[in-house]
Amino acid sequence: MPATRMITKNTKSNRTTLTLLMLSGLLLLLLLASLATGAVPINPAEILQGFGQKLGLVVGADTTQQFVLLHIRLPRLLLTVIIGAALGLSGASLQGLFRNPLVEPGIIGVSSGAALGAIVIILFLGTIAPQFVASASSWLMPLFAFVGGLIATVFTLKLSYFEGKTQITYLILAGVAITSLAGAAIGLSIFYADDTQLRTYTFWTLGDLSVATWDKLGILFPLTAVSCVGLIWLARPLNAMALGESEAFHTGVPVERVKLLGVLFSAMAVGTSVAFTGIIGFVGLVVPHIIRISFTSDHTLVLPASAMGGACLLLLADIFARTVVAPSELPIGVVTAMIGTPFFIYLLITSKKKRLI
Repeated sequence: MPATRMITKNTKSNRTTLTLLMLSGLLLLLLLASLATGAVPINPAEILQGFGQKLGLVVGADTTQQFVLLHIRLPRLLLTVIIGAALGLSGASLQGLFRNPLVEPGIIGVSSGAALGAIVIILFLGTIAPQFVASASSWLMPLFAFVGGLIATVFTLKLSYFEGKTQITYLILAGVAITSLAGAAIGLSIFYADDTQLRTYTFWTLGDLSVATWDKLGILFPLTAVSCVGLIWLARPLNAMALGESEAFHTGVPVERVKLLGVLFSAMAVGTSVAFTGIIGFVGLVVPHIIRISFTSDHTLVLPASAMGGACLLLLADIFARTVVAPSELPIGVVTAMIGTPFFIYLLITSKKKRLI
């Protein structure tokens, strides 16, 4: 029996390693494609030459290409990877926490809270102090959006706390209530907004990856890194909770702490992402579902694979958004919905057919 168990464990480990290597290869190809794609074409050799000159290893790189590569495309690429990984990982964690594959990060109210924070800047502060907002909008918008998402999550958690524990059913209902309340406040604000303010808010809600700068990445990366590491650390407790909360508790899993940390880390990942890029849908819903159907429901694989899959999906969407209507670009949220919705419907139909057989 121990030998059989060891063989099973080794097979599982090999499958996990192979899956992550496949996703790593796909991610690397998309990274190169993203760096090469744009109004200024840059082939792989020129990409290596540009990085080599920056490191002092080679000379003679084209200065225009090097500027585009290092100050426009590379920050955008890193922003895309970070946001995609955060959304995919938070979606997989919440689906495991709620034990429901159709849960997405917005269910805890963080996206609607962030949207409310954004419209506060656009409408109210933009009316009271337009010059100040215009000069500091690149920092005020993410700050207020993050605070709005954080406040919404805290209220959701407080409303879901009952008899000394966080009740999953109440958490979902509280998230729906907070989302509806924030939606009502946003609708009322839009009613009083002028055309410019309405246009600004509309484009923010559609998502935008062109806002990437090295300064913003310096703020975004630490916050998302902490939340992503924290969520991956919850993989084994989430596996135990898949059997039920009482069973997990009797095996020594601190169920309440896992639920609290799962929601808070997910809110931090999604809130930070939404704050900098606007609302990007479907990544946190579709990617974890694809990973579970294609490979396994073991969270030690699902969580890191969802992070890598989220980065791949968002990179693919960004490449499409920048090329299909060049030199303009489509809002990234529209593209993720265009890519994610048909594929998700296909997966649902395929899953239903397999169960019928």
